[in-house]
Amino acid sequence: MKLLGNSSRGISPIQKHLLYRCCVLPIALYGFQLWFYTKALISYHMKTFNKIQRRAAIWILGAFKTSPFIDIEAIAGIIPIKFHLQKIARRSEIRPLKLPPSYLLRSLIDDSPSLSITPNSHCIGPLTNRQRNLIKGHLTDSFNKALRIFPLFSPLNSEFSPGLRITDEFSNRFCFNLVNKKEKEKYKTCAQELDNMVLSNSSLPQSTLMITDASIKHDIATSISHIYIVNYPLTKTVHYASFVTSTEVELFVIRCGINQACSIDSVSKIIVVTNSIHAAKKIFDSESHPYQLHLAAILSKLRRFFNSNLNNSIEFWKCPSCLKWRLHLNVDKDSKSFHPTPSYPSKIS
Repeated sequence: MKLLGNSSRGISPIQKHLLYRCCVLPIALYGFQLWFYTKALISYHMKTFNKIQRRAAIWILGAFKTSPFIDIEAIAGIIPIKFHLQKIARRSEIRPLKLPPSYLLRSLIDDSPSLSITPNSHCIGPLTNRQRNLIKGHLTDSFNKALRIFPLFSPLNSEFSPGLRITDEFSNRFCFNLVNKKEKEKYKTCAQELDNMVLSNSSLPQSTLMITDASIKHDIATSISHIYIVNYPLTKTVHYASFVTSTEVELFVIRCGINQACSIDSVSKIIVVTNSIHAAKKIFDSESHPYQLHLAAILSKLRRFFNSNLNNSIEFWKCPSCLKWRLHLNVDKDSKSFHPTPSYPSKIS
């Protein structure tokens, strides 16, 4: 690596940093699951990797060898190796949950395997808590991680198959209307556009307007949706959940609202107004991420909605909370006015 450049010539520090992150670290950390797990003795490995990281930081910056390690590491933009290992270890612990139930690695950590699959005698699930505490390894960490999260991965669902996705078959049935936060002077224009949209659809009985919002206080999420037809409030739903992410809450409230809107007869147009447009965009994202269970349910409902009539469509409008638009402001106040106290940790509303 020293042949590629030094402090006076060669590749730039940005290129050196990219080379180290993309080529050196993946090779050095290959198979880290064998020695980096809960209660593992990692002091020797950490000393080795700290030496590697120090040499890389000095090479990137062209600094003196006597420079303080923490300082040059921060200036070079390199994450401390301990935190980097923790990050990739957490991702690696969740990865087995994305595998099919018949996969060997999944069967070892699955606490409730399917009846059609022969039980594995080496499965971690039947072990007692004391036996699990005595076992050390990456699979045990993955099993403990699976107990604390809700299995939202569904990569093999037909809704995410290429050629059969909503974006492939009904690309002209949905659209997004966004607001640029950097252009604050356009907020008034945005509010006027929202008012015009409501006014133009208020007289149409086949259009339904759905306003959604969510808030999280003390690890308790409150999600609310208001549904209007012909400018008249039809339904109001409130859901609670504990220990969930904001994106998961937003997707859940959109899912519940779409289910209610699709169940209404003679509705051909659904308008969703939300302040989390990034969560709405994930509905049509076919990449693997921990929200696929919600997306599969939403896409399945939208597919039936689109197939029922060629004129059926859905629109997503972005309404930032700072805009204080009248209809969204009411939902926002409702979401922050509730103060539920769960009796036990739960991720099911």
